[in-house]
Formats: sequence, structure tokens, C-alpha cells
Amino acid sequence: MSLDVPATLLDRAERGEVSDAEFVDCVRTSLPYAWRVISAVVDDLRAGDEEFADHATPPPSEAERGQLLRALASDAIRGGLERHFGVRLAFQNCHRVAAFRISAVDGAGYRAFISPRGQLLNQSPELRDC
Repeated sequence: MSLDVPATLLDRAERGEVSDAEFVDCVRTSLPYAWRVISAVVDDLRAGDEEFADHATPPPSEAERGQLLRALASDAIRGGLERHFGVRLAFQNCHRVAAFRISAVDGAGYRAFISPRGQLLNQSPELRDC
């Protein structure tokens, strides 16, 4: 299961829309490792002048790797996190997470990161089975 949804939030979702804040809080509590990684990347981005910041350390276990995969493979979760933090997220190799300034999304750095070439250049034998 991707998220641990409280019964009250599930009830509200069954009756209609829920707020981004409620959804993002559910993500934060359900996927704490993914939340920490993404929050840290966003903090690094905000602390500097670069167009993006990234986290390339493999997760300590498969459970944490699974959290990153669930957070970034879901359009709803990724979109909620992007709106919450005001960034564009990018993802490679089941653990490399980058946060881009919205103003950089049309830039060369973003296009290079998300390109097939960028993916191929970010490969290594030890990451083959991640």
C-alpha cells in the first residue's frame, strides 16, 4: 500500500475533494523517508543559487527505496509534493532525487537531467538491480 490513509481522510475523499494540505500531510506521515529526502533536497535548493539540488545516496534499505519509488512514481503524490514545495521534482535510478526551481524547468540543466542521455550517464553496475 502506498499511503496509510486515516479513516477520517478516507471518508472525506469518498464524499468529495480533499485539500492539498491534507493530502500532503498524509504523504508526510506515510512515507517519512521519502519526505525527509525531498525536504532536504528542497532545503539545499533554497540555500543556494543553483538551478537544482539533488540527493544521490542510495536508501539504507529496500523499505526506504520503496518509499521513494511510491512517492515519485505516483502522479498524484509527486504533484502534491511539487505544489507543496514549489519545485519540479526529477528522479533517476530509484534513488537520485532532484528538485529544480520552477524557473529552471525549461533550462538546459533540467532537460539534461531528464534526458535519455542523462539517465544512461547516471548508470553504474552497482545500481543495476536497484
